[in-house]
Amino acid sequence: MTFLFLRMSLASIRTIIAIAALMLPLGAMAAAPALPQRELASAVTIERAPVVIDGEALFQLRGISSHPAKQRADQVAERIRAIARDESVPVSELRVVEAQERSEIRAGERHIISLFDGDAEAEQFGHRHQLAEFYKAGIAKAIERHRHERSGAYLQAQGIHAAIVIGLLVALLFAMRWLLRWMEGWVERRFQSRLKELEARSFKLLSVDELKNAWHGGLRAVHFVVGLVLVVACLNYVLSLFPWTRYVARRGAALFIDPLETMWAGLVDALPGLVFIAILVVVTRYVLRLMQLFFSGIANGTIKPAGFEQEWAWPTYRLMRVAVIAFALVIAYPYIPGSDSEAFKGVSLFLGLLMSLGAASMVANNLAGYALIYRRAYKVGDRIKVGDVVGDVLEMRQQVTQLRTVKNEEVTIPSSLILNSHVINYSSLAREKGLILHTTVGIGYETPWRQVEAMLIEAANRAEGLLREPPPFVLQTSLGDFCVTYEINAYCDRPQEMAKLYTALHRNILDLFNEHGVQIMTPAYEGDPEQPKVVPKDQWYAAPAKAPGGK
Repeated sequence: MTFLFLRMSLASIRTIIAIAALMLPLGAMAAAPALPQRELASAVTIERAPVVIDGEALFQLRGISSHPAKQRADQVAERIRAIARDESVPVSELRVVEAQERSEIRAGERHIISLFDGDAEAEQFGHRHQLAEFYKAGIAKAIERHRHERSGAYLQAQGIHAAIVIGLLVALLFAMRWLLRWMEGWVERRFQSRLKELEARSFKLLSVDELKNAWHGGLRAVHFVVGLVLVVACLNYVLSLFPWTRYVARRGAALFIDPLETMWAGLVDALPGLVFIAILVVVTRYVLRLMQLFFSGIANGTIKPAGFEQEWAWPTYRLMRVAVIAFALVIAYPYIPGSDSEAFKGVSLFLGLLMSLGAASMVANNLAGYALIYRRAYKVGDRIKVGDVVGDVLEMRQQVTQLRTVKNEEVTIPSSLILNSHVINYSSLAREKGLILHTTVGIGYETPWRQVEAMLIEAANRAEGLLREPPPFVLQTSLGDFCVTYEINAYCDRPQEMAKLYTALHRNILDLFNEHGVQIMTPAYEGDPEQPKVVPKDQWYAAPAKAPGGK
């Protein structure tokens, strides 16, 4: 079979040479010597087809444009089968009859095949008579085999043989099933304690049940694969015992063997590329490890580059890690098996399209997260305000920032939303210069402004948690129609306690203004009441309030 296919390849090369010669310029064609008619006919004949009897290829025949090779081979095979079915034609009547331009193989007076000089040259025989004798011997063996394999004794023996093989297969499958159950029980008894120890070492990441399921699944997979191989091999062998199914058996074997051969050949061809990729993976891992050690030193404070903030260490490492991995993938891409195929390119394009359409918001949030980190708009622990949300920063990620509000609510805000919003950071300057808390009151024109400012400053000084230095101060923000608007400003260094400090400041303002009999005229004023709207001091602790000391 291999010899015949090699001969076909040689004929193909000759055909290509002939076609190339026909494509030469006219001048070169005129100068070149003309090919002999017989050689030219042999050069342009490229089509071949095997003559198959009961799944066995006897020989191959060439074809021409008017008589294709497959049609010629099928006709010869049908003549051989017809003679083999006719028991009245003995094999001894096979003979070679020479004519002027051909050699014929006949069975008695029945024509089987005509061979020409071109056939002998294609098969590299000196004369067509030698080729005819060679083909006659093959045809004789095929006829004898065809008649023998259809005899009652042969079919009976092969039937018994097939029944024995099938019985052995069934027994072997039952034995494998029993062996599988025995191995599962043996492994469970033998390694029960070790499985518990492995579960403890894995910090409960793997349970004993999961390990058992993994082991049993592996055994069942091996059992299934071995059983499948045995069934396929037995079926293929049984089908090859009978002449009518032998072709199906060989085609079935090819369905399993050809893909394995193709995969093995592909693996061998791709082995240098796979070795290169493995070395590239190792080098990339070491480069990433060195980068991680360097940025870990920056994060811990042991390495202090000039102008590089400590909190930038891990975000910068993640960016550089993506860049290194992307660069490694670009280098490795030509060495990936199948990377030059149209299917691989199509799948890559499809996945890239899906990523571009489905991951747009994710990419935007990632970029916004890095922008916020390098801008240093806030950090973990700061109290900030984003839109209408005020809270302390719990965690900063590339895509989101988590806040805990003053009502102990956890709010997750996308980085892209933060980047496009106004962010107020109450903590950034509070550590060094202090955060200014401020509130306003409206007081009538009949009250001296110096008295009002003194009371407001005193209220700020009484509030525990507000700073004495820098001292609080008062601004007169407006002269309204009915009152003067005063704004008290006081410093604090604890922005997380803003609500508590505001409450203390407001309480002190109410107490001081009530103590001095000054009416607060906000939020609205329509006319002077008969009595000032103040709370007498003896009613400051009206029930159910309790005065200090329990009085």
